[in-house]
Amino acid sequence: MKTLIRNGLLVDPANRVYGKLNLLLEGGKVAAVTTEAPAADRVIDATGRVVCPGFIDMHMHEDPMGPDGRIRFSIFEAMLRMGVTTAVGGNCGINVWDPAQYLNVVSRDGAPVNVALFAGHTYLREQAGATDKYAPITPEQQARMLESIDAALEAGCVGVSFGLRYVPGTGRDEFWAAAARCNPGRRLISAHVRDDAERIFEAVDEVAQAGIANGIPVQISHIGSMGGFGQMEQLLSQVDEYRMNGLDIACDCYPYFAFSTRIGETTYDDGWLERYHCDYSACMLTEGKYKGQRCTKEIFEEMRRDFPRCITVCYVMKEEDIRLALGHPNVMVASDGLIDNGQGHPRAAGTFPRFYDQFVKNGGIDLYHGVEKMTALPAVRLGFADKGRLNVGADADVTIFDPEALKDGATFESPMIAPTGVDYVLIGGEIAAKDCAIVNPACGTAVRAH
Repeated sequence: MKTLIRNGLLVDPANRVYGKLNLLLEGGKVAAVTTEAPAADRVIDATGRVVCPGFIDMHMHEDPMGPDGRIRFSIFEAMLRMGVTTAVGGNCGINVWDPAQYLNVVSRDGAPVNVALFAGHTYLREQAGATDKYAPITPEQQARMLESIDAALEAGCVGVSFGLRYVPGTGRDEFWAAAARCNPGRRLISAHVRDDAERIFEAVDEVAQAGIANGIPVQISHIGSMGGFGQMEQLLSQVDEYRMNGLDIACDCYPYFAFSTRIGETTYDDGWLERYHCDYSACMLTEGKYKGQRCTKEIFEEMRRDFPRCITVCYVMKEEDIRLALGHPNVMVASDGLIDNGQGHPRAAGTFPRFYDQFVKNGGIDLYHGVEKMTALPAVRLGFADKGRLNVGADADVTIFDPEALKDGATFESPMIAPTGVDYVLIGGEIAAKDCAIVNPACGTAVRAH
């Protein structure tokens, strides 16, 4: 089937295009880009709309696998409704299932969006028998873990992700050995670094040095929740310095001023109140019997003991730091979205529309560079040669939005509310969503690195 998208403003930073052009899609690819109106089986009138490559979320947390061997879709559906066409899971060192098998299931069954994965260091470490996050790995366990990393990369994972903050027992030798598996194919290492706030600079340097020593590209994950407490200006200068001295390093950030993690994670180990200069009320619970409530000391200790997987939201980040980060040319948009049973942080369902509404339309970033942060930058970072662009021969993943109406709907109280203003999302040339509602929930497929 041929689909013509006409009369829209085509914004394609990967090709440095910003103008009125029509797209003809056929066979899952862009067949023509033209000022003409060629014949087509289906015509989408994009008058007054922005037509751009589908958004790419390079840092999110994938849906769980059910006992029947099928994925329980939730966050991938939220991704699609907000204009994402490719979502990358396995971040912060965490996979929900064997990554190679997960990609195979996506290839077999389809998904709401295209799915790529990192090989999660923490997941594969635990699978190798190193289940104590505070203890060092044994040589035998490390050998098994490295074999698993190699297998995941061979199966098409885009790189190796680390959650160094969540696994304090990871020593330098273990970290460098795992990172070095990316070197032969120049795959990416992505890291939730070991510390934040005042100690962010040493934590970033630890990851940067692994990249320098092993010749590996480095991605610093969600820098807003790592250095968004008054450290951002210095942190961005630190990253700039690495780039100017030869390290391929970049960052991602979500457009919110509160972070989210599980209450049992090491983020909330002793000392967190002093680190963030806050009290217990900064932490809100998103599920369980205290859902929607701010913590007291008693509630915090009870939930950390009895429900350590409870997702929290912590209101401690500085707005000026997040705006500084997202305005930097080396920082791309990513959600860090995580949803359990429909609960979590609104970033899972609102990141991309919110970024546009609060940082582009009403925030000083121009449309061209805003689209670049959601499309071309993550595509290049991940090595996706045919995504994040709409030249002839590129994948026909397209998002069409109303620049006057695009806005997030998700809130901290109701984190899965769909946005407004996303007119169409096409994946492989097929209409996957229309008016922020899902039309075809299985247009996506697995995306594998080569």
